[in-house]
Amino acid sequence: MTAVLAATTLLLTAGCSSDDGGEGPAGDGATPGGTTSKSASSPTRQAAEETPPAKGSVKVLRTVTTGLDTPWGLAPLPDGDLLVSSRDKATITRVDAGTGKKTELGEVPGVSPAGEGGLMGLALSPDYASDHMVYAYFTSASDNRIVRMLYEEKKPSGEQLGAPDTVFKGIPKGFVHNGGRIAFGPDKMLYAGTGESGNTGLSQDKKSLGGKILRLTPEGEPAPGNPFPGSPVYSYGHRNVQGLAWDTKQRLFASEFGQDTWDELNAIKPGDNYGWPEAEGKSDDSSFHNPIAQWATDDASPSGIAYAEGSIWMAGLKGQRLWRIPLKGTEASADPQSFLNGEYGRLRTVASAGGDKLWLVTSNTDGRGDPKDGDDRILELQVS
Repeated sequence: MTAVLAATTLLLTAGCSSDDGGEGPAGDGATPGGTTSKSASSPTRQAAEETPPAKGSVKVLRTVTTGLDTPWGLAPLPDGDLLVSSRDKATITRVDAGTGKKTELGEVPGVSPAGEGGLMGLALSPDYASDHMVYAYFTSASDNRIVRMLYEEKKPSGEQLGAPDTVFKGIPKGFVHNGGRIAFGPDKMLYAGTGESGNTGLSQDKKSLGGKILRLTPEGEPAPGNPFPGSPVYSYGHRNVQGLAWDTKQRLFASEFGQDTWDELNAIKPGDNYGWPEAEGKSDDSSFHNPIAQWATDDASPSGIAYAEGSIWMAGLKGQRLWRIPLKGTEASADPQSFLNGEYGRLRTVASAGGDKLWLVTSNTDGRGDPKDGDDRILELQVS
């Protein structure tokens, strides 16, 4: 294991990153509620967990739909269809997962797209079956914020979104590093990845909302059991978090853009400091929580992540590839493996489609894509 992880830290040479570039030692495992479970990462517990093969596979089953404009967030609906956000148009569109037909729900008012900001992450309420609420993270004229809207399917296309109810606001905004990923965890709490908006000092300031992973109730209050009483901050010392996913043991993982040297995949422990700007990638400083894997920034610039078949799957923007990171507990069990290198251009979002299937969203219309990569699309993948 030591040799494998050592090799992982030396994956590739340094490059230039962040979404703008084309875009402490590992702790104990933690439950979403903020309590630490020492057994979650103990050698005995990890040895008992099934480890996926060192090498995996990816098969593109089909193109679900094409012609998307700056797609960013993706929220699978209970019936299998998909909601996708347009960062720059500030619209939410429903995609029929069978036919690829697109139906625009409506435009989200108050969105102020610029640079890396706009309408970004989407998530369905944990009580969606009864309340039909869709949550969205977006950049306004003054900040980044999270709202929720009633989705009324029976209304005409373009009029199906209710007025946004602001759940949480005041997240720092910038031309770059706005974070933007939101997801409800296994504990039914709302998690949000934020960026430091280009102001690196915010990441280490536990009173700032920038450069953090936040944990909130569905109503936008600091969630019970958070590591800092009365605060929504769950972890800090991040640069720009755009990927959140949980494994089957309810352990949280997050992807993070580096600056000039290392992009990261982190196992998140509540209250821990992930180092930015003092550390980029792995550090000898024991006060920082080290990543479980790191990449040269030219080869990743990671946005969305998903968990499937014992591995984290990570979409790369500048890297234009899908990374597979097999897990053993909260460690990488083998070197990361890349797929689809350059085949579909920039990759923004990856989400579980159940079992060994994934949804993958491209990002070639975001102003940094190459026209030869074509318009943006959603793909269905089978992985192992």
